[in-house]
Amino acid sequence: MNHVLQEKAKEALSSVLPITFIILLLSATVTPMPLDMLVLFLVGTVMLIFGTALFSLGTDMAMTPMGEGIGAQLPKTRNIGLICLITFLIGVLITMAEPDLQVLATQVPSIPNMTLVLTVALGVGGFFVVAVLRTLFGIPLSRLLVIFYAFVFLLSIFVPKDFIAMAFDSGGVTTGPITVPFIMAMGVGLASIRSDRGSQDDSFGLVALCSVGPILAVLILGVCFHGNSALPEETPTPLIETAQDVAVQFASNLPHYVKEVVIALLPILFFCVIFQLLFRRFTNHQLRKISIGFLYTFVGLAIFLTGVNVGFMPAGRFLGGELAKLKYNWLLVPLSMVIGYFIVTAEPAVHVLNKQVESITDGGVSQRSMMLSLSIGVAISLGLSMVRVLTGISIYWLLIPGYILAVGLTFFVPKMFTGIAFDSGGVASGPLTTTFLLPFAMGACEAVGGNVLTDAFGIVSMVAMTPLITIQLLGLLHALRTRSAQADLPVVDDAEDDDIIEIKEGSPNV
Repeated sequence: MNHVLQEKAKEALSSVLPITFIILLLSATVTPMPLDMLVLFLVGTVMLIFGTALFSLGTDMAMTPMGEGIGAQLPKTRNIGLICLITFLIGVLITMAEPDLQVLATQVPSIPNMTLVLTVALGVGGFFVVAVLRTLFGIPLSRLLVIFYAFVFLLSIFVPKDFIAMAFDSGGVTTGPITVPFIMAMGVGLASIRSDRGSQDDSFGLVALCSVGPILAVLILGVCFHGNSALPEETPTPLIETAQDVAVQFASNLPHYVKEVVIALLPILFFCVIFQLLFRRFTNHQLRKISIGFLYTFVGLAIFLTGVNVGFMPAGRFLGGELAKLKYNWLLVPLSMVIGYFIVTAEPAVHVLNKQVESITDGGVSQRSMMLSLSIGVAISLGLSMVRVLTGISIYWLLIPGYILAVGLTFFVPKMFTGIAFDSGGVASGPLTTTFLLPFAMGACEAVGGNVLTDAFGIVSMVAMTPLITIQLLGLLHALRTRSAQADLPVVDDAEDDDIIEIKEGSPNV
């Protein structure tokens, strides 16, 4: 166990150090950061590393085997109504408890927190049912994506513009560190009961469809709900004079995030207990391992959320604002691209996705190639988001062409990569996006005098969109390489009837 934890810690360290170095470099050069904010950021970084390591270990031990077990067991009931009901309840419960959604809700003062959370949860629950039925019956993912995204953009015509960016953002934040490992593992379990050739391809795509539901739900809310136009308030940075002040700041916030994680994990834990009592799927040894895994997940996520919220959120807003105030504020675009390239590597759920892809493809698609594609995608999304902040152009000019290209590629890439790509969009837009990148965009937007609700919001949706394209391009490249390798194989002609093939004793196998 210690060896595995050390490996997880090294993995987390290598993921977090690059973005830490970039922020420190910016702070020491073009955007000097106040010392108290810098200290909070550094302590938050340490907590981020330890939290990610524990969370990753806990996911491997608990969330993945439990999700796969539930996914494989549910279809055996042969009761579609029961499957749909249980799936809907799982989707609603885990979404309401998702920490990323809570962070977004607190930054949208125009809508009551619970109203937004319930709306998004119902959207995820409904589309989780659609995703499970698609996996069970082998419905092509590309067909559903065309239909649903066409309806999304059609409906958005009738929605107030203040809701548009926020609706697309909600699709990204719902697939966070709690939701993603569980849903993806369920996808593998559901696909495992099918014996057809397409079952492996259909193990991906659940996260993709679960990301569409919140967008539609919030757009419908926008048609029916008339909120105010209040802007998010900036959280003041606490005065830090001594090391004790730093400790007090994190210690005072830790109970709040412990409570969030308890609320997040309890519905899953409760459901898992009921599931085990009904189906007796896991042995006592497996249950002990899963229990320890839940403990690691709980501790790791509580430490992670405390670190990013207390240490990263103020730093993100400050850096965005200071960069936008520069005389040459166009530097905001390339600098944000560099930040985006490295920050995605620190998202906990990204490593879960990459490992699962490498495992399902038997190493055909490596974790390294997945991470590179995701990093490029997020870098592009950050650059385009800062162009929006500086120019105020409508998000439609980016989302519509982007989704047309993403959906169009689904007809040319291997089916598995369509599911992987659309899953990766939700995975990339995790806690660091909502706690660092969104405040970063808000700070920049305020500095240039833009509209935060229309120009800063939308960054999460951009982070969720660009990987759809880059991962599918990776799939296209993978398919071309596979065909090229097959074409290079020597052609062996069938032996003619009068040929004599003699295999001597001791000869090597052919």
